[in-house]
Amino acid sequence: MRILAVSDTEADRFYTYYTPGRLDSYDLIISCGDLRREYLEFLVTFARCPLLYVHGNHDEALEKQAPEGYICIDGKLYVHEGIRILGLGGSFRYKPGPFQYNEAQMRGRILRLTPSLLRQRGFDILVSHAPAYGIGDLPTRTHRGFESFNRLLDKYHPRLFLHGHVHRNYGPKLPQKRAYNDTLIVNAYGYCELEL
Repeated sequence: MRILAVSDTEADRFYTYYTPGRLDSYDLIISCGDLRREYLEFLVTFARCPLLYVHGNHDEALEKQAPEGYICIDGKLYVHEGIRILGLGGSFRYKPGPFQYNEAQMRGRILRLTPSLLRQRGFDILVSHAPAYGIGDLPTRTHRGFESFNRLLDKYHPRLFLHGHVHRNYGPKLPQKRAYNDTLIVNAYGYCELEL
């Protein structure tokens, strides 16, 4: 399965400099949040595959008008062609607003998904906006990761964890990909192409 993951900033190759057929080779497109509805709808117009998304911390506009053609997996366990995809959008709470959670709230969101996780015997891909605590996050409240995600990774050992939120241009040593036990963690800032 060929996956295109996008997050936080528009990739010119898929928008400004788009050429016909550029999205044809993907089997799934996943947005990790903080992208304009117009950009997401442009992608869905030219893609020949399902498009999934979770909310970012700046996605208030999507709360009012969701992108047409997309499937919101935020707070859900979604199965696509046998691949179990867990969606947990939002960021660590640093100011009032939707799609921001403290650690206890994120634990509660995960707890509500426990019946689905048990029924499906875990998940293969975690899609979030925020990273896990200490793995790709930054030492600021604004870009802190969730400890709850660490526990999910330790318990279920998914193959892939996609997130955004931490812009890779924040520092020269922010890798796009890293390994954590059995899980490949990918910061989808901009875009990343993956084979699963």
